[in-house]
Amino acid sequence: MTNYQHIEFELDNKIGTIWMNRPEKHNAMNAEMIGEIIDCFESVSDLNDVRVVVLRGKGKSFCAGADLNYMKGIASFGFQENYEDSLKLAKCFNAIYTCKKPTIAVVHGAAIGGANGLLAACDFVYCHEETKFAFSEVKLGIAPATISPYVVKRTGEYNARDLMLTGRRFLGGEAEKYGLANKSLNETELEEQLKLTIKFLMTSGPDAMAACKELLYTISNKLDFENSIDYTAKLIAELRASKEGQEGMASFLEKRKPNWVEN
Repeated sequence: MTNYQHIEFELDNKIGTIWMNRPEKHNAMNAEMIGEIIDCFESVSDLNDVRVVVLRGKGKSFCAGADLNYMKGIASFGFQENYEDSLKLAKCFNAIYTCKKPTIAVVHGAAIGGANGLLAACDFVYCHEETKFAFSEVKLGIAPATISPYVVKRTGEYNARDLMLTGRRFLGGEAEKYGLANKSLNETELEEQLKLTIKFLMTSGPDAMAACKELLYTISNKLDFENSIDYTAKLIAELRASKEGQEGMASFLEKRKPNWVEN
């Protein structure tokens, strides 16, 4: 795995943790950090040694949004430069959303602006109850454009209207209420929930989870209902005949653990 400047990657018992590592800046994103997040998620997506990916922030915050110096540079961009920069940010969120491994965001401190795109693109979001959230873009005369596909998927349109149009700050409990987070917890509960979710995921077939993520992506984004009928029938036929599918069904019938469960 590449050595990064603004993030760190740790691998422990097939759990890959991606740490945003600019604690002195509350992990605010700049162009370099965005590029590193894209590279890391695209890399771990195809690593057999990784079963689950956790996204976290070092220091006092998950991520404070865009770095101030980065924003100063953007302010002087013309349209084409702005478009290219924004497209890179959009690709960052998509790299998380399309990662083949299950992804878990563990959120604390603050999640401002674009940080909500990072977490919303993950499969699971667990936050500390005192986390401060905000979609602050409207306060700067812009809109939360590149994060909106993922946030709207999580919260629904009218909850997104409430949060995005007001730009108001809210805490973890409200993030859970609106669906931005799966659960809002205290510090001890947060770590326990993370361990519990990982435990569940580690008993699921790795190939099956990748196929399930592709299934959900395709059904949600690419197919209408009528075309989904043939697609889903072919998919389950392929999975039943696959090596992992055969092992999973055999282990169930033989009342034993499948070979991907190590403990």
